[in-house]
Amino acid sequence: MPIHTVIFDFGGVLVRTADQAPRRAWEQRLGLAPGDLAGVVFDSEVAQAATRGQAPAGQVWEYVAQTFQLDAATLEQLRTDFWAGDRLDSALVDYIRQLRPAYKTAILSNAWSNGRRVIGADYGLADTFDEIIVSAEEGLAKPDVRIYQVAAARLGVQPQGAIFVDDFRANIIGAQAAGMHGIHFRDRAQTIAEIDARLRA
Repeated sequence: MPIHTVIFDFGGVLVRTADQAPRRAWEQRLGLAPGDLAGVVFDSEVAQAATRGQAPAGQVWEYVAQTFQLDAATLEQLRTDFWAGDRLDSALVDYIRQLRPAYKTAILSNAWSNGRRVIGADYGLADTFDEIIVSAEEGLAKPDVRIYQVAAARLGVQPQGAIFVDDFRANIIGAQAAGMHGIHFRDRAQTIAEIDARLRA
C-alpha cells in the first residue's frame, strides 16, 4: 500500500529541550541529580493519569509543589523555567508544511489536557497539520495500539498507509503493532532522510 500520511510526535520531535540550564538550576536548588526534575514532572502517577485524561494538567503541578514544598509563586517560577529551554524545530516544521497537500500530516502526542492549546496556540501549529490527536482528549496514550487506530480513523486512512515518527522506541513499536511504518527520531536530518526514502519506495 502506498504511503500518503505522515504522523509526528510533538515533544521530543517537533519541540525539544535544547537548553537544559534552567532545569539544571532548579535541580541544583532542590538537591536533585541531573534529569531528576523531568522525572518528577512526567513520570509520577498523577502525570500518567493526566496523559490519559484522568486528571487535569494543573494537578501535576500541585503534585510537584507538594513534593518540594513550594509556595504558589515559587511553583509558578519553576513551571516557567521548566519549559524555558524548549525550542520548536522550525526547519522540520517547514519540511512538514512542504509535504502537504500531497500527503496528509498529523501530530499524535502524549499530552495533558492543555496539550491542544500548547501545540496550536503557544507554538502556532494548528494550521500546519490535518489533525492533532492529544492523548488526554482520547483517554488513551502511546504505545497503546488503540490510539494509533484512532489517529488513522481521524485522518481517514489505513494504518498501513501511514508513517509514524517518535523519539521513544516503545511508541514506534506500538505504531508498528497497529500496522504503521515507524521511524525512530534521532535528529532532523536522519528523520527527513528516512521519511523521504519511505515516500519514494
